[in-house]
Amino acid sequence: MEARTALHEDVLEWVKKDSRRFLRVNIKVDDLDYTIKFYTEFLGMKVLSRKHFPEEKYSNAVVGFGPQETHFVIGLTSHHNEADKLEVGTTFNHFGIATQDIYNIVEKIRANGGVITREPGPIATGGTIFAFVKDPNGYTFELLLRPPTPALCQICLNVFDMDRSIEFYNKSLGMNLLLPKFNATEEQYTLAMLGYGSNFTETTIIELKYNYNVTQYTRGNGYAQVAIGTNDVYKSAAAVELVTKELEREIIRPPGPIPKIKTKITAFLDTDGFQTVLVDNQDYLKELKK
Repeated sequence: MEARTALHEDVLEWVKKDSRRFLRVNIKVDDLDYTIKFYTEFLGMKVLSRKHFPEEKYSNAVVGFGPQETHFVIGLTSHHNEADKLEVGTTFNHFGIATQDIYNIVEKIRANGGVITREPGPIATGGTIFAFVKDPNGYTFELLLRPPTPALCQICLNVFDMDRSIEFYNKSLGMNLLLPKFNATEEQYTLAMLGYGSNFTETTIIELKYNYNVTQYTRGNGYAQVAIGTNDVYKSAAAVELVTKELEREIIRPPGPIPKIKTKITAFLDTDGFQTVLVDNQDYLKELKK
C-alpha cells in the first residue's frame, strides 16, 4: 500500500514538472474555404497547412497566428459527405483571441454580414474590453483587447461540477488555477481559468464555465479535442489513469505510437466528456517537419 501511494504521488508530482504546451484544438466545419476566408481575412490568422483526402472524403487545414512549432492553433476538418452534417451543439462555449485590433475586426465582420453577439466594451469601468462574434459555422469567438501580438489564447468549456472539473485538470494535466473562481451571481454563472504558468494574460488557458440551473447541453459533433504536448506520453497516461479512476472517467486511447506516422499519443475524457490528447513533444515537432 505504501509503495502504491508513493508511486501515485511521484507520478502526479512529475506532471507538475513536465514541459507542457497547448498545441492544437480540432473542430469540424461545414465549408472549409469559407471558414478559412473568415479566419484569415477577418480574424487575422494564417493558413499553416492544408490537405485533401479524397478517398476518405474529407479535407483539413490548420490556421493560427504563428508557426505550429510555437503557437496554439486550430485544426479544421470538413467532411465531403452531405449526410455528415455539422452540429456545433452547446457543450463547447467559445474560443478566445487576444488582439489589439478588436474594433476593426468587429467592424469588418459587421460590414460583411457577420454576427456580433456582444459589442466591444468592458464588464465594468476600467475592465478588459471584449466582444463576442460568431464564425460562419456558429462557433463563438471572444475578442479580448490585449497587447502585444494577436494569439489564440483560450477555449471555454461548459461544465456541470466546477470543483470536480478543476480537480481533474489540476491533477491529471498539471494545470494551475490562474485566478480565484469568479462568481457572477446576477448573470448566473461561475468561471475558472486554468493553464500552465502563473499569469493568465500571458498563457493559453482553459476557461471552465458553470451556468446556474442548466442541467443539460447538446453534445453536437463540432468540437473534437484539444491537444497538449508532453515530454513523456507514458508517464502522463499513468497520471491520467490514476485521476480518471478516482473521478470515474476513462482513457479512450492507451499511450503508444499512431500507426504509420509513429507519433506517440494518449487520449482521455474529462469529467464532462471533453476529449484531451497528449502528444509527445519531440514526435510532434518531427511530424511538422515532414
